[in-house]
Amino acid sequence: MRPRYRYWFDLWTDHPAQALTLAATPGVERVCELGGGANPLIPLELIERRGLDHEIADVSDAELAKAPAGYRTVVLDAMSDALAARGPYDLVVSAFLAEHVADARALHRSVYAALRPGGTALHTFPTLYEPAFMVNRVMPERVMEPLLRRFQPGREPEGEHAKFRAHYHWCRGPTRRQLRRLKSIGFQVVDYVGYFGHGYFGPLKPLDRVEQALSHALVRRPLPALTSYATVTLRRP
Repeated sequence: MRPRYRYWFDLWTDHPAQALTLAATPGVERVCELGGGANPLIPLELIERRGLDHEIADVSDAELAKAPAGYRTVVLDAMSDALAARGPYDLVVSAFLAEHVADARALHRSVYAALRPGGTALHTFPTLYEPAFMVNRVMPERVMEPLLRRFQPGREPEGEHAKFRAHYHWCRGPTRRQLRRLKSIGFQVVDYVGYFGHGYFGPLKPLDRVEQALSHALVRRPLPALTSYATVTLRRP
């Protein structure tokens, strides 16, 4: 597996497209989306057409209540044995969940146990050591919440993209150490895509131009430790 690198804006089409491709793969019948209550990746149309046994799992019943009508939901802690007890799944996906987990090893072990042999996991998350996310990691929530509400409407607790405390544990680009971590769980790393850049400086035009120019430069000459986002595809042998 050779890591790939892309511009950050591509992530918003890449990761839902990859989730759909995996869900439509022959042999995939049971699918679990972790933490996808307000924003499921797999559309109901595909679930119904393929006859998928699909469910959304989250530790928060308030987040699950935001799921569109028609989805089956279950309250559980993804780091507990409850996930494996509901398996085995052919596919487990998550989007912007991993950064909120305090114990990434427990999460990946739980997902591994919940997959059938040959099953696939797909995770998308922001990464350290992107400076914007370093600030988010160390700044108190009382400081970050007003800033996000100003620049990113919808991040309020009742919104579709509510803000939660971020730990960024094991949320890294495709560095050698990160690959070793995932392989230590037992996974095969099928694909790892690192994305450079972000849009947080959009209202600050001069700073945003510098950020975007740097991002394009990093795509051409990538440094794995400086990604802003990543998508990793894992397989249980």
